[in-house]
Amino acid sequence: MSPAHAALVLGAGASRRLGHAKQALTRDGEPLLRRAVRLALASAPARCVVVLGAQAEALRPALDGLPVEIVINPDWSAGMGSSLACLRAAVHEDASISHSLVLGCDQPALGAAHLQDLLAAAYRAASGCAVSAYAGVRGMPAVVAQARWRDLPLSGDQGLRALLEAMALDGLGCIVAPALALDLDTQGDVLAAVERGWLDP
Repeated sequence: MSPAHAALVLGAGASRRLGHAKQALTRDGEPLLRRAVRLALASAPARCVVVLGAQAEALRPALDGLPVEIVINPDWSAGMGSSLACLRAAVHEDASISHSLVLGCDQPALGAAHLQDLLAAAYRAASGCAVSAYAGVRGMPAVVAQARWRDLPLSGDQGLRALLEAMALDGLGCIVAPALALDLDTQGDVLAAVERGWLDP
């Protein structure tokens, strides 16, 4: 039987540095939150779970009609770690899930093929995990074997990076994707993405 994965989408942040919800920015008329979920669904997950927090009610309509589970993180202001903990809790007792594909919605250059490549790399890797590599870091999107992060402490802004950076490179799947280095923390990032055709003006 082929392994089953869950797709876990981070959408709870307040985009404080940007000043408005990056999840609602659009590419080809589609909100980035919905686009991230659509790309995640294209990977054929057994389950797709989205965590919302800041502006949850305003963002929820972007997910209308999509086969997703929505969880609300009441402690979204504590940082990404708390949202990851919410996502992990949603699937950790599901014995049918062997891996989790974790992604955000602030990398407008992301495509479905990259997610498929990550999953394939994770299934081949000794650790069962795979990361995206850009700008000298191991980052998201990432695939994590359930057994690897079941007991990982998640709090504040501590996400998966500590786990992924602690792994030996020869046991970790790695897909190089320089374009994913551009996320959307500042207005300058948004303008750069617009110039490259990755966001609507």
